[in-house]
Amino acid sequence: MPHKEIHRSERIGWLRAAVLGANDGIVSTASLILGVAAAGATSSGVAVAGLAGLVAGAMSMAAGEYVSVSSQADTEEADMAIERKELATDDVAEHEELAKIYVSRGLDPDLARQVAVQLMAHDALGAHMRDELGISEVQRARPVLAAFSSAGSFAVGAAVPLVIALLVPAGVLAAVVVGTSLVCLAGLGALAAGAGGAKPVAGALRVTFWGALAMALTYGVGALFGTSV
Repeated sequence: MPHKEIHRSERIGWLRAAVLGANDGIVSTASLILGVAAAGATSSGVAVAGLAGLVAGAMSMAAGEYVSVSSQADTEEADMAIERKELATDDVAEHEELAKIYVSRGLDPDLARQVAVQLMAHDALGAHMRDELGISEVQRARPVLAAFSSAGSFAVGAAVPLVIALLVPAGVLAAVVVGTSLVCLAGLGALAAGAGGAKPVAGALRVTFWGALAMALTYGVGALFGTSV
């Protein structure tokens, strides 16, 4: 039977963007709703603020992820261009460079040269990108995927406190938003930690702590100034 291994590193790109988006959606929208409610806004005002926060936050996440990951992709492309030029102009030096890398990792010099020759014969650029620069196809920057992952997960996360704001009476709104949001954050933290191979409890606790702090501070600002947004 073939031996197949499942490595979690393949999930890093989309998992990071999705977790960040969902976490930010819950925390920012719940905090916004709590702050507006504490300032004395009407139920419709709270709902409008929550909806505006969802749309603005999702677009902001998409734009931010796209710009930042595009910058990473641009850097990778620039490095690839440099490697292509060096391979075209000084193939011998590139073989030696790759062989030295393998020697530094523990291979015998003669074996390292053989490995370098064979890998470069198969995919010279790929070998240098992977072993010289640490850029692999699995972890290549994908701006569009990161943008959609962040925007979509933000909207899903933000929908939780927004739906509560639309359905729950004003008298218990704050308590229900806080409780539901913290439960969702704990579940999200545990799920993300488990998917990444870490301890779920630790992931749940750290996400819940920072979410609770953000909501408490925003609620305090709304109560202190007492103005509707």
